[in-house]
Amino acid sequence: MSAKAKRVLSTRPEPPSVEQILADLQSTHPGDPIFILPTEPSQDHSPSSGSPPSPAEEERERLYHLSRSYVGMNQQLQAARERLREQREELLRARAVLERDVADMRQKAC
Repeated sequence: MSAKAKRVLSTRPEPPSVEQILADLQSTHPGDPIFILPTEPSQDHSPSSGSPPSPAEEERERLYHLSRSYVGMNQQLQAARERLREQREELLRARAVLERDVADMRQKAC
């Protein structure tokens, strides 16, 4: 058995102080991407209001449904994978039994 060498991990840096965070925020310009928030849907817009959804809302809805579809498919694939694994194990057990029975029949035939 071989001994594994211990890996020495570097220490984590200290988190920035409040003063450092504030100084960092003050030195950024207002157009920095971190400060650009996605537009929130207006509170008065609802499906029953009769106004058509904006292209951004349609895209957000499309991506939501696509994500839900992906998650559902992924769950189905995982379930199918588990079923296939169980069926494979069952087939391997049946193969072992069959090979043993064939060996017994050959032995009796001789």
